[in-house]
Amino acid sequence: MTEIAFLGTGLMGAPMVRNLLLAGHAVRAWNRSAPKAQALEADGATACATPAEAVRGAPVVVSMLSDGPASATVQDAIGDAFAEGAIWVEMGSIRPAEARAHAERFAARGMAYVDAPVSGGTKGAEAGTLAIMAGGDAAAFERVRPVLEAMGRPVHVGPAGAGQLAKLANQAIVACTIGAVAEATLLLEEGGADPAAVREALRGGFADSVILQQHGARMAGRDFAPGGLTKFQVKDLDNVAEEAAALGLELPAVEAVRLRFTHLRDVMDGGDLDHSALYLELRSRNGRL
Repeated sequence: MTEIAFLGTGLMGAPMVRNLLLAGHAVRAWNRSAPKAQALEADGATACATPAEAVRGAPVVVSMLSDGPASATVQDAIGDAFAEGAIWVEMGSIRPAEARAHAERFAARGMAYVDAPVSGGTKGAEAGTLAIMAGGDAAAFERVRPVLEAMGRPVHVGPAGAGQLAKLANQAIVACTIGAVAEATLLLEEGGADPAAVREALRGGFADSVILQQHGARMAGRDFAPGGLTKFQVKDLDNVAEEAAALGLELPAVEAVRLRFTHLRDVMDGGDLDHSALYLELRSRNGRL
Protein backbone atom coordinates (compact mmCIF):
# COMPACT_ATOMS: atom_id res chain seq x y z
CA MET A 1 0.00 0.00 0.00
CA THR A 2 1.20 3.49 -0.87
CA GLU A 3 -0.21 6.66 0.67
CA ILE A 4 -1.12 8.94 -2.22
CA ALA A 5 -2.20 12.56 -2.41
CA PHE A 6 -4.43 13.01 -5.45
CA LEU A 7 -5.06 16.56 -6.65
CA GLY A 8 -7.88 17.08 -9.14
CA THR A 9 -10.86 14.71 -8.96
CA GLY A 10 -12.95 15.72 -11.95
CA LEU A 11 -14.23 13.56 -14.82
CA MET A 12 -10.92 11.72 -15.16
CA GLY A 13 -9.49 12.05 -11.67
CA ALA A 14 -12.42 10.56 -9.76
CA PRO A 15 -12.38 7.12 -11.46
CA MET A 16 -8.58 7.10 -11.28
CA VAL A 17 -8.85 7.55 -7.49
CA ARG A 18 -11.35 4.71 -7.28
CA ASN A 19 -8.95 2.37 -9.08
CA LEU A 20 -6.12 3.35 -6.73
CA LEU A 21 -8.38 2.53 -3.80
CA LEU A 22 -9.37 -0.81 -5.35
CA ALA A 23 -5.66 -1.64 -5.69
CA GLY A 24 -5.26 -1.15 -1.93
CA HIS A 25 -3.65 2.29 -1.86
CA ALA A 26 -4.66 4.95 0.65
CA VAL A 27 -5.74 8.17 -1.05
CA ARG A 28 -6.14 11.69 0.28
CA ALA A 29 -8.07 13.65 -2.34
CA TRP A 30 -8.38 17.38 -2.99
CA ASN A 31 -10.33 19.24 -5.63
CA ARG A 32 -10.93 22.95 -6.12
CA SER A 33 -14.65 22.17 -6.05
CA ALA A 34 -14.78 20.36 -2.69
CA PRO A 35 -17.90 18.21 -3.27
CA LYS A 36 -16.09 16.32 -6.04
CA ALA A 37 -13.44 15.15 -3.57
CA GLN A 38 -15.96 14.58 -0.79
CA ALA A 39 -17.98 12.26 -3.05
CA LEU A 40 -15.00 9.87 -3.07
CA GLU A 41 -15.18 9.33 0.70
CA ALA A 42 -17.88 6.71 0.05
CA ASP A 43 -15.22 4.75 -1.87
CA GLY A 44 -12.67 5.02 0.94
CA ALA A 45 -10.75 8.18 0.10
CA THR A 46 -10.09 10.96 2.59
CA ALA A 47 -11.26 14.35 1.30
CA CYS A 48 -8.99 17.26 2.21
CA ALA A 49 -9.84 20.93 2.42
CA THR A 50 -6.54 22.17 0.94
CA PRO A 51 -3.83 20.73 -1.30
CA ALA A 52 -1.31 21.19 1.52
CA GLU A 53 -3.43 19.00 3.78
CA ALA A 54 -3.62 16.33 1.09
CA VAL A 55 0.13 16.12 0.41
CA ARG A 56 1.40 16.39 3.99
CA GLY A 57 3.30 13.16 4.68
CA ALA A 58 2.41 11.53 1.34
CA PRO A 59 5.36 9.94 -0.50
CA VAL A 60 3.51 10.13 -3.84
CA VAL A 61 1.56 13.15 -5.11
CA VAL A 62 -0.55 12.71 -8.24
CA SER A 63 -1.75 15.82 -10.07
CA MET A 64 -4.67 15.62 -12.47
CA LEU A 65 -5.20 19.35 -12.85
CA SER A 66 -6.42 21.21 -15.92
CA ASP A 67 -3.17 22.71 -17.23
CA GLY A 68 0.38 23.77 -16.43
CA PRO A 69 -0.44 27.10 -14.76
CA ALA A 70 -3.05 25.43 -12.54
CA SER A 71 -0.49 22.83 -11.52
CA ALA A 72 2.14 25.48 -10.78
CA THR A 73 -0.34 27.50 -8.70
CA VAL A 74 -1.19 24.46 -6.59
CA GLN A 75 2.49 23.61 -6.17
CA ASP A 76 3.06 27.11 -4.78
CA ALA A 77 0.02 26.82 -2.49
CA ILE A 78 1.39 23.62 -0.96
CA GLY A 79 4.55 25.41 0.13
CA ASP A 80 6.66 23.34 2.52
CA ALA A 81 4.03 20.68 3.22
CA PHE A 82 5.65 18.08 0.94
CA ALA A 83 7.05 14.99 2.63
CA GLU A 84 10.81 14.61 2.45
CA GLY A 85 11.77 12.77 -0.72
CA ALA A 86 8.23 12.86 -2.12
CA ILE A 87 7.65 12.41 -5.85
CA TRP A 88 5.28 14.50 -7.95
CA VAL A 89 3.47 12.67 -10.75
CA GLU A 90 1.93 15.07 -13.25
CA MET A 91 -0.88 13.19 -15.02
CA GLY A 92 -2.65 16.23 -16.41
CA SER A 93 -1.81 17.50 -19.88
CA ILE A 94 0.65 20.39 -19.80
CA ARG A 95 3.26 21.74 -22.20
CA PRO A 96 6.56 19.82 -22.42
CA ALA A 97 8.46 23.00 -21.50
CA GLU A 98 6.28 23.36 -18.40
CA ALA A 99 7.01 19.77 -17.42
CA ARG A 100 10.75 20.35 -17.74
CA ALA A 101 10.49 23.54 -15.67
CA HIS A 102 8.46 21.78 -12.99
CA ALA A 103 10.99 18.95 -12.87
CA GLU A 104 13.76 21.48 -12.22
CA ARG A 105 11.72 23.14 -9.46
CA PHE A 106 11.18 19.84 -7.70
CA ALA A 107 14.80 18.75 -8.15
CA ALA A 108 15.86 21.93 -6.34
CA ARG A 109 13.71 20.78 -3.42
CA GLY A 110 15.19 17.28 -3.45
CA MET A 111 12.04 15.79 -4.97
CA ALA A 112 11.62 13.56 -8.00
CA TYR A 113 9.22 14.33 -10.84
CA VAL A 114 7.48 12.20 -13.45
CA ASP A 115 5.22 13.62 -16.15
CA ALA A 116 2.71 10.90 -16.97
CA PRO A 117 -0.24 12.16 -19.03
CA VAL A 118 -2.91 9.70 -20.08
CA SER A 119 -5.09 8.71 -22.99
CA GLY A 120 -8.26 6.67 -22.97
CA GLY A 121 -10.91 9.10 -21.79
CA THR A 122 -13.37 8.50 -19.00
CA LYS A 123 -14.01 4.93 -20.13
CA GLY A 124 -10.32 4.10 -19.82
CA ALA A 125 -10.15 5.87 -16.47
CA GLU A 126 -13.10 3.85 -15.18
CA ALA A 127 -11.77 0.54 -16.49
CA GLY A 128 -8.20 1.17 -15.30
CA THR A 129 -6.90 0.75 -18.85
CA LEU A 130 -5.46 4.21 -19.52
CA ALA A 131 -2.46 4.55 -21.79
CA ILE A 132 0.12 6.29 -19.59
CA MET A 133 3.10 7.99 -21.25
CA ALA A 134 5.77 8.70 -18.64
CA GLY A 135 8.72 11.06 -18.85
CA GLY A 136 11.40 11.59 -16.24
CA ASP A 137 14.25 9.77 -14.56
CA ALA A 138 13.97 6.01 -15.08
CA ALA A 139 14.51 5.28 -11.38
CA ALA A 140 11.73 7.72 -10.44
CA PHE A 141 9.44 6.03 -12.94
CA GLU A 142 10.12 2.64 -11.37
CA ARG A 143 9.26 4.05 -7.95
CA VAL A 144 5.77 4.98 -9.07
CA ARG A 145 5.17 2.18 -11.58
CA PRO A 146 2.96 0.17 -9.13
CA VAL A 147 0.82 3.27 -8.55
CA LEU A 148 0.48 3.93 -12.27
CA GLU A 149 -0.32 0.29 -13.01
CA ALA A 150 -3.43 0.59 -10.84
CA MET A 151 -4.76 3.09 -13.38
CA GLY A 152 -3.53 1.72 -16.69
CA ARG A 153 -0.53 0.68 -18.74
CA PRO A 154 2.49 2.91 -18.05
CA VAL A 155 5.41 3.12 -20.47
CA HIS A 156 8.56 5.15 -19.85
CA VAL A 157 9.16 7.20 -23.02
CA GLY A 158 12.13 9.42 -22.14
CA PRO A 159 13.37 12.26 -19.91
CA ALA A 160 11.24 14.93 -18.23
CA GLY A 161 8.82 16.44 -20.74
CA ALA A 162 8.86 13.40 -23.02
CA GLY A 163 5.59 12.14 -21.54
CA GLN A 164 3.90 15.42 -22.39
CA LEU A 165 5.40 15.38 -25.89
CA ALA A 166 4.01 11.87 -26.36
CA LYS A 167 0.60 13.12 -25.21
CA LEU A 168 0.74 15.90 -27.78
CA ALA A 169 1.49 13.33 -30.47
CA ASN A 170 -1.42 11.27 -29.16
CA GLN A 171 -3.76 14.27 -29.27
CA ALA A 172 -2.70 15.10 -32.81
CA ILE A 173 -3.58 11.57 -33.89
CA VAL A 174 -6.86 11.61 -31.94
CA ALA A 175 -7.94 14.97 -33.34
CA CYS A 176 -7.17 14.10 -36.95
CA THR A 177 -8.87 10.72 -36.59
CA ILE A 178 -11.99 12.31 -35.07
CA GLY A 179 -12.06 14.63 -38.07
CA ALA A 180 -11.78 11.71 -40.50
CA VAL A 181 -14.45 9.66 -38.67
CA ALA A 182 -16.79 12.67 -38.68
CA GLU A 183 -16.39 13.08 -42.43
CA ALA A 184 -16.89 9.37 -43.05
CA THR A 185 -20.00 9.31 -40.85
CA LEU A 186 -21.55 12.27 -42.66
CA LEU A 187 -20.74 10.72 -46.03
CA LEU A 188 -22.43 7.46 -45.00
CA GLU A 189 -25.51 9.14 -43.57
CA GLU A 190 -26.01 11.43 -46.54
CA GLY A 191 -25.38 8.61 -48.99
CA GLY A 192 -27.90 6.27 -47.39
CA ALA A 193 -25.64 3.63 -45.81
CA ASP A 194 -26.02 2.43 -42.22
CA PRO A 195 -23.06 3.85 -40.24
CA ALA A 196 -23.35 1.16 -37.55
CA ALA A 197 -23.26 -1.61 -40.14
CA VAL A 198 -20.28 0.00 -41.87
CA ARG A 199 -18.40 0.26 -38.57
CA GLU A 200 -19.00 -3.44 -38.07
CA ALA A 201 -17.85 -4.19 -41.62
CA LEU A 202 -14.63 -2.24 -41.00
CA ARG A 203 -13.91 -3.92 -37.66
CA GLY A 204 -10.43 -5.45 -37.73
CA GLY A 205 -9.44 -3.72 -40.96
CA PHE A 206 -6.90 -0.95 -41.50
CA ALA A 207 -9.52 1.75 -40.97
CA ASP A 208 -10.69 0.34 -37.64
CA SER A 209 -9.89 2.14 -34.40
CA VAL A 210 -11.28 2.86 -30.96
CA ILE A 211 -12.24 6.29 -32.25
CA LEU A 212 -14.13 4.82 -35.20
CA GLN A 213 -16.08 2.44 -32.97
CA GLN A 214 -16.71 4.67 -29.95
CA HIS A 215 -16.86 8.16 -31.40
CA GLY A 216 -18.45 6.97 -34.63
CA ALA A 217 -21.28 5.59 -32.52
CA ARG A 218 -21.48 8.87 -30.57
CA MET A 219 -21.74 10.85 -33.81
CA ALA A 220 -24.41 8.63 -35.29
CA GLY A 221 -26.37 8.69 -32.02
CA ARG A 222 -25.82 12.45 -31.48
CA ASP A 223 -24.48 11.60 -28.02
CA PHE A 224 -22.03 14.32 -27.06
CA ALA A 225 -22.14 14.04 -23.28
CA PRO A 226 -18.60 14.91 -22.19
CA GLY A 227 -15.91 12.26 -21.95
CA GLY A 228 -12.98 14.11 -23.49
CA LEU A 229 -13.94 17.79 -23.49
CA THR A 230 -13.62 19.89 -26.64
CA LYS A 231 -12.06 22.78 -24.69
CA PHE A 232 -9.28 20.49 -23.48
CA GLN A 233 -8.77 19.15 -27.00
CA VAL A 234 -8.28 22.75 -28.15
CA LYS A 235 -5.82 23.38 -25.32
CA ASP A 236 -3.79 20.33 -26.33
CA LEU A 237 -3.85 21.24 -30.02
CA ASP A 238 -2.72 24.77 -29.19
CA ASN A 239 0.20 23.17 -27.34
CA VAL A 240 0.95 20.99 -30.37
CA ALA A 241 1.04 24.10 -32.56
CA GLU A 242 3.36 25.87 -30.13
CA GLU A 243 5.70 22.90 -29.87
CA ALA A 244 5.76 22.45 -33.66
CA ALA A 245 6.57 26.13 -34.15
CA ALA A 246 9.42 25.90 -31.66
CA LEU A 247 10.82 22.99 -33.67
CA GLY A 248 10.35 24.79 -36.99
CA LEU A 249 7.74 22.29 -38.17
CA GLU A 250 4.57 22.69 -40.22
CA LEU A 251 1.78 20.22 -39.39
CA PRO A 252 -0.97 21.03 -41.91
CA ALA A 253 -3.50 18.34 -40.98
CA VAL A 254 -3.22 19.14 -37.28
CA GLU A 255 -3.54 22.87 -37.92
CA ALA A 256 -6.68 22.40 -40.02
CA VAL A 257 -8.42 20.31 -37.38
CA ARG A 258 -7.25 22.66 -34.62
CA LEU A 259 -9.08 25.53 -36.30
CA ARG A 260 -12.21 23.38 -36.59
CA PHE A 261 -12.16 22.47 -32.90
CA THR A 262 -11.59 26.13 -32.04
CA HIS A 263 -14.65 27.07 -34.13
CA LEU A 264 -16.69 24.43 -32.29
CA ARG A 265 -15.60 25.83 -28.94
CA ASP A 266 -15.80 29.56 -29.64
CA VAL A 267 -18.46 30.04 -32.32
CA MET A 268 -20.74 27.06 -31.60
CA ASP A 269 -20.38 27.17 -27.80
CA GLY A 270 -19.28 23.52 -27.79
CA GLY A 271 -16.36 23.72 -25.38
CA ASP A 272 -18.06 21.53 -22.78
CA LEU A 273 -19.22 18.91 -25.28
CA ASP A 274 -17.33 15.70 -25.98
CA HIS A 275 -14.66 16.16 -28.63
CA SER A 276 -16.62 13.84 -30.92
CA ALA A 277 -18.95 16.85 -31.29
CA LEU A 278 -16.58 17.97 -34.05
CA TYR A 279 -19.21 16.15 -36.11
CA LEU A 280 -21.57 19.06 -35.36
CA GLU A 281 -19.02 21.52 -36.76
CA LEU A 282 -18.84 19.43 -39.93
CA ARG A 283 -22.62 19.32 -40.29
CA SER A 284 -22.74 23.08 -39.76
CA ARG A 285 -20.18 23.85 -42.49
CA ASN A 286 -22.17 21.61 -44.82
CA GLY A 287 -25.47 23.34 -44.00
CA ARG A 288 -26.89 20.23 -42.32
CA LEU A 289 -27.79 21.72 -38.92
